[in-house]
Amino acid sequence: MSNESGNSSGASSARARGRVVGVPKRCWCGELVVSLMSKSTANPYRRYFRCAFAAEKMVSFLLSNDNHTYKWVDEALLDEVEALSFRIGKVEQTILAERGEEERKKFEELELKLETEICSRMEDVVSEAKCEVKKALVLVVLGCLTMVVLSKVI
Repeated sequence: MSNESGNSSGASSARARGRVVGVPKRCWCGELVVSLMSKSTANPYRRYFRCAFAAEKMVSFLLSNDNHTYKWVDEALLDEVEALSFRIGKVEQTILAERGEEERKKFEELELKLETEICSRMEDVVSEAKCEVKKALVLVVLGCLTMVVLSKVI
């Protein structure tokens, strides 16, 4: 009995079981997946994952249907790295989108503050102008009254 891989070509075979992305946890039969080391001449000391049930039988031709989980460790880890890279990319996009949204909200808040301050200053200027116009109007009225009184006196 040896722990030789049933596939010595260097690539994991998907066969009928379908491709497992990343590190397999359980086989389709429900058994846990164990990590073993190849003792074949084609892949010496190369680590692989194998269904515990199939590994227990040790020789794949003893199994009537050898479509139990089998995957090289390096391929499984490469799948994991690719999946993590994809997830990191999505998280980066989310962070950038949220950062952009926060910056937009801050810009809108600053814009609102500036508009409020400008409106307040404009109201102050308008009320000062109204006071000046009222003063000028009073002076004009007093001037007119003075002229009327002087015209009657003369």
